[in-house]
Amino acid sequence: MRLFCPGPGLFCRGQGNRESQVLAELYSRLHTPTMNLKNAAFLALVGMVLLTILVVVGFVGDVLGVAQGVVPAMKLLTSFIHTFAVLAVTVFFYAFHKAQSS
Repeated sequence: MRLFCPGPGLFCRGQGNRESQVLAELYSRLHTPTMNLKNAAFLALVGMVLLTILVVVGFVGDVLGVAQGVVPAMKLLTSFIHTFAVLAVTVFFYAFHKAQSS
C-alpha cells in the first residue's frame, strides 16, 4: 500500500501501526493546534448567529409578502419552521459555548 507523504519522497510504504505513527508525525505540524473545543464552539456560534440573521430577515420578508398578498401562506409556514430550527440550533451552540467556557 502506498500513501502520500510530504517528506523527501512522494510516497511512503509501511505496515499497520508504524505507518499510522509516521503519518501522524508528518501531519501533526500541518493542522492548527490552537483549535480546541472552546474555539470550535465559538466559531460555530458566530456562524449560526450570521445564519440566524439571514433567516430571520427572510422570515420578515415572507410575513410582509403574505400581508400584501404577494406570497402564498404556505411559504410562511415553511419560513417559520426554518426560523424556529435556526434559532434552536443557535441557542444550543450558545449553551455549548458557555459550557466550554467554565
